[in-house]
Amino acid sequence: MAQIKFLGAAGMVSGSRHLLEMSTGRVLVDCGLFQGEKQLRTRNWQRFAVPADTINAVVLTHAHIDHSGWLPRLVREGFSGPIFTSPATADLLGLMLYDSAKCQVEDAYFANRQGYSKHSPALPLYDEHDVDHTLRLVKSVPREKWFEPHPAMRCRFHDAGHMLGSSFIEMEIVSAGRTTRIVFSGDVGRYNAPLYNDPVALPPCDYLVCESTYGDRDHTQAKPLDELELRTNEAIERGGMMLVASFAIGRCQQLVYLLRTLMAAGRIPEVPVWVDSPMAVAATEIFDKHRAEHDLSEAKAAGVASALTVPWVRMARTAEESKAINRHNGPGIVIASSGMMNGGRILHHLAQRLPDPQTTVLVAGFQATGTRGRSLINGAQSLRIHGRDIPVRATVRRVDALSGHADRHELGRWLTGLPAPKCTFLVHGEPPAASGMAAFLQENLGWKTHSAAIGDTFNLDT
Repeated sequence: MAQIKFLGAAGMVSGSRHLLEMSTGRVLVDCGLFQGEKQLRTRNWQRFAVPADTINAVVLTHAHIDHSGWLPRLVREGFSGPIFTSPATADLLGLMLYDSAKCQVEDAYFANRQGYSKHSPALPLYDEHDVDHTLRLVKSVPREKWFEPHPAMRCRFHDAGHMLGSSFIEMEIVSAGRTTRIVFSGDVGRYNAPLYNDPVALPPCDYLVCESTYGDRDHTQAKPLDELELRTNEAIERGGMMLVASFAIGRCQQLVYLLRTLMAAGRIPEVPVWVDSPMAVAATEIFDKHRAEHDLSEAKAAGVASALTVPWVRMARTAEESKAINRHNGPGIVIASSGMMNGGRILHHLAQRLPDPQTTVLVAGFQATGTRGRSLINGAQSLRIHGRDIPVRATVRRVDALSGHADRHELGRWLTGLPAPKCTFLVHGEPPAASGMAAFLQENLGWKTHSAAIGDTFNLDT
């Protein structure tokens, strides 16, 4: 008998953690940070649901922090087994985790300096030493190759099309001569998404753990190049800067690729573009290393030679280079982290330019409840940044076509034709999204579904 326990990304879109328990051991799928509202972030300080040293292995779908960011804390609590992931994810993981550790240390420093922590002294969730120990446990496995995280289990990765290295996991558990197949979707990408391949076809399975980020709605039918062209030209006509809050890994490289394609094709003017994130700069180099994983059909269709590292994109590595951007007047584009505007250099640009009516803020991805990005798209008149209330006079626009997550019908396309699993567990979605996806699957495919909540435990028929 095997059990699955949902310990995160259940009823929410962060903290992805799914625990497989067998009589002979435990395997954890993903180990992410909780993000968003304070009540979610406080979960990061709770001890893991089972002793960390009893977990045999971790299998990681991709490098985004809501799937990987709690790994160093798990290691600090005693986990010492292997962490299996794809080669590109292994390359990106160090960037993500060292940056997260730096943020944890800085948060503790400011809490102590300003005295707003309940703890004395405030301590980081983890630090760079914990990341060092974590990365030594990482084992990269090529996609489509079977590996064994546990003697009673084998897994393989398939391209999920969400970002560089992202994979869904096909898992087989063997018990008493019987094989049970479970698929963990991770984050599923979109069809015809710029820079990324389409998600690989899903294999038949007994149980499916499926994301539902956009399970209650569909994205705009606009094409990414067309939508970005429209919003960028509008921003340039306003005469000010266009600020794009972007995840440093994945979204940033998509934006650079698309902006380069549009400029080279003469569809938008050539204006200065800054990538203001040391992690994004380093990630772009890793993307270039794994160029065989890229889908560059947009550039090819426009007759544009493609490259992610080009001279006209100004890479701001240092704080001084970042501050120098503030001296620019007139049109320009700043791509800075973090993607949901909860930290990073984007906050300095927002604080500087939100009061300017010529500024455009482009929201280019999902914004969780409780984040500044969600507040902006909900029409906030001011944002609290670095202890100050900054008035919002800038124009706020969205580009839904750049979402990295499949919507309701794209998930349906991915699942259609598959024999019905015994149960499909819906995760990584706020309650309306998970409920909407459940209704869609029940009505269109006749599938049995369950919208998982944190702490839910299910026996699997193995």
